Amino acid sequence: MSDTAVVHRRLGFGFWSFIVFMLALTALFAGLGNWQLNRLAEKETLIAQVDQKLHLPPITLPPGNEWVGLDPEVYSYRPVTVSGTLQPDQNILVFTSLTEPRGKFSGPGYWVMTPLRLDTGGVLFVNRGFVPQASAKVFLAGDVKPAGTVTVTGIARLPEAAGAFTPGPDKIGRIDWVRTPARLAAMLDPKPEPLADFYVDADAGQPGALPQGGETVVEFPNNHLGYAITWFGFALITPLLLIAWIWRQLRPPAKNIAA
Repeated sequence: MSDTAVVHRRLGFGFWSFIVFMLALTALFAGLGNWQLNRLAEKETLIAQVDQKLHLPPITLPPGNEWVGLDPEVYSYRPVTVSGTLQPDQNILVFTSLTEPRGKFSGPGYWVMTPLRLDTGGVLFVNRGFVPQASAKVFLAGDVKPAGTVTVTGIARLPEAAGAFTPGPDKIGRIDWVRTPARLAAMLDPKPEPLADFYVDADAGQPGALPQGGETVVEFPNNHLGYAITWFGFALITPLLLIAWIWRQLRPPAKNIAA
């Protein structure tokens, strides 16, 4: 068979199908890179908005009878001031591991989530702060009881989402794994109503005091630029590989020279 015939045989359906496939991959990789750039812009906008919110003066909440239809996003990461009566006898502990503390305590422990019955009506969970495991029993028993009306200033936070592998709550022990007001309220008797759809991370108290407040973590993973570079790199390499492959397919077969 002549060299020309061999080359023509290579230029069949498989040849053109592979070219279409590689070009489609190139377009896909470029599209994914562009999508990551859009996500980068969105993430940077979100970070800027949250940073702006955190530096606003604290606001108060509307009365409990006006909470129907209240958009919790409006209060997300917004400093708020609330007054009412804490109910530490109904504390719920949410497991955590504090690795970068602002106070003296860290390691495995719990967030102390305490219902606050507001003077204006309604119940709001307050994350009073972190306690190490060794101190958890005291707070679970409700032995620490702020008396009378208290005023709490802190950062409003949206509920944490439970994942597919998040364990269910320990209703008897009043221990949970996520700070989700509706899920926490299901362990209380009677169930508080109306209940705010968000909770408040209390500001730091006296140094060394428990619970250790002021531990709000504001962190948004932002790896979109690295992802974009990776996808654009694939979009660049793929056509180069395709060109090299086409050149090999069009090259005449090597001659075997007998000795």
